Amino acid sequence: MKFFDNFLTALPEYRALENAAEKERLPMGVTGVSHIHRAHIISTLCKNQRRRGLVLVGDEGEGAKLCADINAMGVNALLLPAKDFDFRPGAASREYEQQRLFVLSKVLEGDYGILIACVDSAMEFTVSPEQLYRMNFSLRSRQEVSPDEVVKKLLSVGYARCDTVEGPGQFAKRGGILDIFTPDREAPVRIEFWGDEIDCMGSFDVLSQRRNDSIDSLTIAPAREILLSEPKELAERIEDIAKRLRSPKSEKTKAQMLSDAELLKTTGTAEGLDRFIPFIEGVQSTVFDYTADALLFVSDTAKVKEKARVFHWQLNEDIKALFTEGLLCRGLEKYALTFEEICEKYTEQGAIFLDSFARGSFDVPIKELCSFTVKTSTPFSGNISQLCDDLEPIMSRGFAVAILAGNKKGAEILAEDLRNKGFKADYQANFDTVPYGKIAVTEGVLSGGFEYLPSKFVLITESKRTTAKTVKRKKNSNAFNSLDELRKGDYVVHAVHGIGIFEGIRKIESNGIIKDYITISYAGKDVLYVPVTQLDLVSKYIGAGGDEVKVRLNKLGGTDWQRTRSKVKSAVKDIAKDLISLYSQRMNTKGYAFSPDIDMQNDFERRFEFEETDDQLRCIDEIKYDMMRPVPMDRLLCGDVGFGKTEVALRAAFKCIAEGKQCALLVPTTILAWQHYQTVLRRMDGMPVNIELLSRFRTPSQQNETIKRLLRGETDMVIGTHRLISDDVKFRDLGLLIVDEEQRFGVAQKERLKEKFKAVDVLTLSATPIPRTLNMAMSGLRDMSVIEEAPLDRHPVQTYVCEYDSGVIADAIRRELRRGGQVYYLHNRVDNIDRVALSLKEKIPEAKIGVAHGKMNEEQLSQVWKSLIENEIDLLVCTTIIETGVDVPNANTLIIEDADRMGLAQLHQIRGRVGRSSRRAYAYLTFRRGKELSDIADRRLSAIREFTEFGSGLKIAMRDLEIRGAGNLLGAEQHGQMSAVGYDMYLKLLADAVKEEKGEKVEDTSECTVDIQIPAHIPEDYIEDLPTRLSIYRRIADIRSEADSEDVFDELIDRFGEPPKPVVGLVNVALLRGRAAKLGIYEVSQQNGCLLLYQKNPSVEAVLKAAEKMRGRILLNAGNKPYVSVKLLKTQTPVNALKEALTALEQATGSDGTDKEQG
Repeated sequence: MKFFDNFLTALPEYRALENAAEKERLPMGVTGVSHIHRAHIISTLCKNQRRRGLVLVGDEGEGAKLCADINAMGVNALLLPAKDFDFRPGAASREYEQQRLFVLSKVLEGDYGILIACVDSAMEFTVSPEQLYRMNFSLRSRQEVSPDEVVKKLLSVGYARCDTVEGPGQFAKRGGILDIFTPDREAPVRIEFWGDEIDCMGSFDVLSQRRNDSIDSLTIAPAREILLSEPKELAERIEDIAKRLRSPKSEKTKAQMLSDAELLKTTGTAEGLDRFIPFIEGVQSTVFDYTADALLFVSDTAKVKEKARVFHWQLNEDIKALFTEGLLCRGLEKYALTFEEICEKYTEQGAIFLDSFARGSFDVPIKELCSFTVKTSTPFSGNISQLCDDLEPIMSRGFAVAILAGNKKGAEILAEDLRNKGFKADYQANFDTVPYGKIAVTEGVLSGGFEYLPSKFVLITESKRTTAKTVKRKKNSNAFNSLDELRKGDYVVHAVHGIGIFEGIRKIESNGIIKDYITISYAGKDVLYVPVTQLDLVSKYIGAGGDEVKVRLNKLGGTDWQRTRSKVKSAVKDIAKDLISLYSQRMNTKGYAFSPDIDMQNDFERRFEFEETDDQLRCIDEIKYDMMRPVPMDRLLCGDVGFGKTEVALRAAFKCIAEGKQCALLVPTTILAWQHYQTVLRRMDGMPVNIELLSRFRTPSQQNETIKRLLRGETDMVIGTHRLISDDVKFRDLGLLIVDEEQRFGVAQKERLKEKFKAVDVLTLSATPIPRTLNMAMSGLRDMSVIEEAPLDRHPVQTYVCEYDSGVIADAIRRELRRGGQVYYLHNRVDNIDRVALSLKEKIPEAKIGVAHGKMNEEQLSQVWKSLIENEIDLLVCTTIIETGVDVPNANTLIIEDADRMGLAQLHQIRGRVGRSSRRAYAYLTFRRGKELSDIADRRLSAIREFTEFGSGLKIAMRDLEIRGAGNLLGAEQHGQMSAVGYDMYLKLLADAVKEEKGEKVEDTSECTVDIQIPAHIPEDYIEDLPTRLSIYRRIADIRSEADSEDVFDELIDRFGEPPKPVVGLVNVALLRGRAAKLGIYEVSQQNGCLLLYQKNPSVEAVLKAAEKMRGRILLNAGNKPYVSVKLLKTQTPVNALKEALTALEQATGSDGTDKEQG
C-alpha cells in the first residue's frame, strides 16, 4: 500500500516530524492524530528513516489493531504480549510466555520492522538479550552433533520431554529420531540422525504425526523465559536469606523458602519460579534492552500512563498478599520498571508522543510540537448508494480516492458498480499513485480510512476487521477406536471373546522365537493371550454410562458373549430400519429448492463488519448448496465458542427470508433467545425484514399476537425457546429451522422437531457436539460443516489447574474487578450456594455479588442475566447454568470449584463463557485441598489445560468420547445395548445393519489367526512408549492390502526410523492374513516343518491344482476340522512358504493374488 505514503509525505506537518527525527530533536509531541493516522505515520516514518520502531500502547486490543494495520501497510510488525507472573504453586498454561519468547527471538535476530508492546509488557522484567542469544541454538542438515547432546541442550532451555509431541515446548526422542516443537513454529520438526550427524529435517503434522515439508535448518528458541543455569547457587542464596529471618512472624516464610531451596537442589527447579527473579542473573532486562536503536513511539499518552499506574498498583497488591502468605520476603519485591523509569526511557530514546487531542503537557519535557489537521473517513459498510453519496462531494472537488475493498473479487465488483453509477473508477492490483479526479479500487483492509485535505487525498476502507489465519489440522476421523490411550486395567472388547480387562503386553518365547501378546483377563481368572497381529479384533471398551459404571466381564469359552452379540445385532437391525427410513424419508420428501443468491443477499453479506474466515465461507457455501437442492437439508454446523457460527446461520436465514419464506431460530433458554433477538435486529437493521421474539420475555397477549402474525405470514423470522414447538404455533410457510446449542435439547424434543418439520431445511449449531451427533455425522448419516479458524482478536484463556486456596481465589477476583471486569464463580450445589456467596462478600466487600442456579424460575434468572449484562453485578456465583451460552464480553475471569467432577466437554463449554472479547481471560480450575484425583479427572484437567487455544471444542468432543463414553444413538432404549457390547462393536454392528438395510453388500469380516515361527514383535528399543507401540500394533493389524502395508512402512520409517526384522515380519504376516481370510482360511499354524491352513469348505479340486504347482508339497486333510498342510523347504522361511501356498491356492480358485510383501 505504498501508493498512499506519497500523500502523507506531502503534508507539511509530516515533513516537520521527519525533520525533527533526523536532527534528533526528540522527545516530540504530535497531536490531532487518531488510531489509523498513527499507524500510517509510524510505518511511513520507519520506512523513510530506515529504522526500526518500538510502539508503546495502553491496551492489548489497541496493540493488536495497530499491529494488523501496520502489517497491512507493508511493514513487518510484531506484538509482544504481557506475561502473567507465575508466583504461586500450581500448573499454568504457557501460551503467552511462549508467544513472548517467539517475539523476543525475532527481535534479537532483527527479523522485524516495528515492535508493538502494551506498556505493562514493556515494564516486566525478562531474559536479557545476551542470555537469550546464548540460549538460542541452531541445527542444520549434515551438522555433526550427537542426539544426546541436543537433548541435553533442550532440557537446559526449558523443553519438556514426552512420548509424543503435541504442543510447543515439547520434544520426544525415539532412537535416532528427535521431534521438537519450538514456540516460534506453527508445526513441530522431525530430525533424523545418522550416527552423530543430522541426516535430514522436516516439519510434521501433530495429529497424523507424519512428515510433510523438508527444511534445511532450525533455530531453537528457549521454551521458558526464566531458566536456571545454576540452580544450586540460587538454592544457597535462598537458604542464606531464610537463615536471616528471625522474627516469629516470618516462621512460615522461612519454612517455605527452605522447602523451595531443597526442591531446587534435588530437581533443579521450583514451583512459582518467577518469585525469585530478583535473585536470578540475566532476567532483569526489559524490551528496551532489545530495541535500543529503535524509534520510540507512545500511542495515546494518557492511556499508556494510566495502564502503567494500574499495572504497578496491581503488582504491588499481589506482592503484599504474597508477603502475608509467606511466599515472599525482603529482597524479593522488584519485578518490573516503575513509571518514573519508563519516563527516563522516553528521554533517553527520544520518544514521539502521538495523541488525538492537544495536551497541556507530556510526561517528559518535549523539544518539538506539531499538530496535524487530518480526518478519518466514513467506512464502506456494503451499501453502494451510501458510498455514492459520500463520494459525490469529494469527487466534485477533484480529489484522488483509493478504496480498499477486502479481496480481489470484491474490489472488481465494486469498481464495476461505481463505473455503472458514473464514477471514473478502476480496479488496480499494483500502483504507485492515484490520479486526481479518479477512484482506484484495490484489495486490502484497514481498521479505518483517512482524509488528507492539503494533499487532496481520501482513503476509504471496507468496515471489516481482519481475522488471523490458523494452521489447518488434518482431522483424525479414527479418534474413537484409538488404543493409544489404553492403560493397564482398562476394559477392552475382543470381537470373538467379549469384554475383558487389559493387563498389558507380554513377551513369550517359543522355539527361540520371541513374540508379543496382548494379555486380557476374563471372568473366573481366565486369561487370553492375543497375538499382536490380531490387534484389530481388540478395541477399547466405551460404554454409555460414564466413568463409574461397573462392567460385566465375559467368561472365556462361554456362550454369553455370542448371545449378547446376537441380541444386540437384532436390536441394531431395528435401529437401522428406523435410521434408513428416517433418512430415506427425508431424501424422498420433496423439500423446497431455493434459488441462487440475489443482489439483496450480496448487499446483506457485504455489511458484515468482520472479514470472514476461509472456514466460514466454506460452511456458508455448503449450507447454501444444501438449501438449493430439492431435498430437505439436515446439516450440523460445529464451530468453537465464538467462531462465527451465528453469522453463518444468519446468512442462511436471510437467504430463506429473501425468497419470501419464514425462518425460525430455536434456542434452549429465554435469555439466549433475547440475546439472539438483539443480535439479529442489529445485523438485519435497514433490511425489509420483520423479526419477532417468542419467549417468556413477552406477555401472553404479545405472544398470541406473534403467533397470529406467523400464521398470516407477516413475520419473517421468529426467535424463541421450546415454546416454538408447541402445537398452537403454526407457520404460513416455514423454509428454515435453525437449532442453536443443540446439545441442550433432549432426545424427545429433537424427535418432536423432526416429526413436526419433516419437509423443512434444518440447520443445527453446536460448539461441543455431543458425541452421539458427532459420530452420526462422521458415519455419513448426517452432513457436517466445521469451523476451525479463530477470529483475530481472540486470545487463548490462561488456564490454571490448582488446589482450592481462598487467598489465590480472592486475589484473582480482585485483579479482575480492578480492571473493570466481571467474574463467574462456579459452585455446583444449590443447597449452600447462598452461603458461598455470603462468605465471598465477607472476603471481598467491594464486590456486587449475584447468584444464579437452576432452581430459580425463568423470570428470576432472566433478571440476573440482565443485571450481569448491564454491569450491575461484579461477581456471579452460579451453577453450571452458565453453560448455556449467554454472551457477556466483560466477564473475563472464571473460577470453578471441584472441577475434577465435571465432564471434559462441559468444562470446555463453561470456559468458553470467558475470553469473548479482545481482553485476556483467566480460568482457575480448582479441586479440594489434599484430594487425590482419580485417573480420569486427572486426564480431563490435563486435557483442558492442554487445549487452551480456541478451536478445541471438536478435539475435546473426540477426547470426551474416549474418556466418558458415547451417548445413545437414537433414543434411551439403546443405552443398554451399547453398554452390553461397547461403543466400537455397537457402531460396527450398526454400520453393517445399515448397509444390509440399504441392500449393499456387507464385507465378510471373518478373521484369520496366523501363528507361525518368525520373530513378529516391536522391540522396545524401536518404540519405547507402550501407548504408541499399541497404536502401531493396531495400525499393522488393520493392514488389508499392498497399499496399506506401504503406508505403514512409510509411517514407521518417518516416525521411528528403519524398521527391524521382527517389525517387517509383523507387517508381512498382517498382509498374508488378509489374503488367507479371502480364501476362507481362518487359522494358520506351524507344526513339525509344516504349515497347517485350516479352511472352511476346502475345494479338493483347488488343492489338487495347487499341489501340482507346488510339486506335491501341499496335502488336504479332510477330518472334522479340515486343513491343508504345506511342507516347508529346508531353506524356506515360514512367510515365504505361506506366500507361495496362498498364491497357488488363489490361482487354483481364480482369486486375485497380486499382493506382494516387503522382505
